[in-house]
Amino acid sequence: MHKLGLVGKNISYSFSKKYFTEKFENEQLPFEYENFDIKAISELKDIIASNKKLVGLNVTIPYKEAVIPLLDDINKRAKKIGAVNTIRISPKGKLKGYNTDYYGFKKSLQPLLKPHHTSALILGTGGASKAIAYTLKKLKIDFDYVSRTPKSGVKFLYSDLTDQIISSYSIIINCTPVGTYPDVNTCPDIPYDGITSNHILYDLIYNPDQTKFLTCGDIKGAQTCNGYKMLELQAEKAWKIWNLK
Repeated sequence: MHKLGLVGKNISYSFSKKYFTEKFENEQLPFEYENFDIKAISELKDIIASNKKLVGLNVTIPYKEAVIPLLDDINKRAKKIGAVNTIRISPKGKLKGYNTDYYGFKKSLQPLLKPHHTSALILGTGGASKAIAYTLKKLKIDFDYVSRTPKSGVKFLYSDLTDQIISSYSIIINCTPVGTYPDVNTCPDIPYDGITSNHILYDLIYNPDQTKFLTCGDIKGAQTCNGYKMLELQAEKAWKIWNLK
């Protein structure tokens, strides 16, 4: 039986194991899926060495960028994005990195877009945010980053944000883990009074399915979307990558 898995930190809540296990059972596929909860990305070599039937991996927080130096090859799009969330392992043990977050985000965002959705704020600067930024570029949507600390390429700190700034960006995307179960009473620290019915609030979090961030958007009449559809789409894209002949 072939093995697939997820590499991350504190991933017991993860979508991927449940999703793929159910898929394999329903479609009677000879695969199993395992979570590899690791404290450092350097443990990846040991995982591969001790799991000879491993043919592919998903990669999640906080290793989407840190994993890149450990790969033998990287797909062109993943290289441009600067983050990897899917690895294909060849029969000879070679690792090739891909990014399917781009595909999942693009396909889940496009049905929500209207002509006035021309600018976006990306909350967070981690590996997930890189795929979001790449997608927005491809969709010709202007964007700026918000971060807790000053860094290159970041336009706003959370402390800089005002109602006026928030109202001038018609899409706001939470790429941080703030609001993830079990901390469901937290949300990104932005001035929600700037949100209007012209906004899209998109949260990459899927557990809970209705985060406080999205609830604040609903109260203001915004379109809201959690990360579940994106995850389904990126998972199926990863499945195709692992099954390339």
